[in-house]
Amino acid sequence: MSTGGEVGASSDRVVVLGRIGGTFGVHGWVKVTSFTEPVDNILDYPEWLIGREGRWRTIKVEDGRLTGKGVLAKLEGVDSPEAARLESGQDVGVMRSAMPPAAPGEYYWSDLEGLEVSNPAGEHLGRIDHFRSTPAGVLVVVRGEREHWIPFVKERIVSVDLGAAQVVLDWGADW
Repeated sequence: MSTGGEVGASSDRVVVLGRIGGTFGVHGWVKVTSFTEPVDNILDYPEWLIGREGRWRTIKVEDGRLTGKGVLAKLEGVDSPEAARLESGQDVGVMRSAMPPAAPGEYYWSDLEGLEVSNPAGEHLGRIDHFRSTPAGVLVVVRGEREHWIPFVKERIVSVDLGAAQVVLDWGADW
């Protein structure tokens, strides 16, 4: 399972895969916080969309590597620490259509965000707002009459129907 952006599996939207952090070295490398699993999957894309608040621009990734402290990337045209500092804090995304299909039984988080959630008894729990990674595992945050933080594990997932925009989770409405 991966990460991301908006409702449904539309192929014409940006899915956020990470965020540019600080600078690294004197040649314009940047530190990247990757939201992908595994974290170095973000380097599989030769071009990134980077930006803030929905304003995106395309930039080529010249080089990248995984270190013990995370992901580093060298972006085209970013050749100094000063230039790298200007990119700090920007989101890193790709078009949904550039992402490979999810394996059977797996889903990109971005494809699930915004879907309606109910439990097996038919009680409406709300909509998937976002996912949160914690040391204990991934939680899906469902907002409705109340907010539910539900472990996103096989034992809780009853069904996912992207076409109907519906997810059924084994969770009580009053939990």
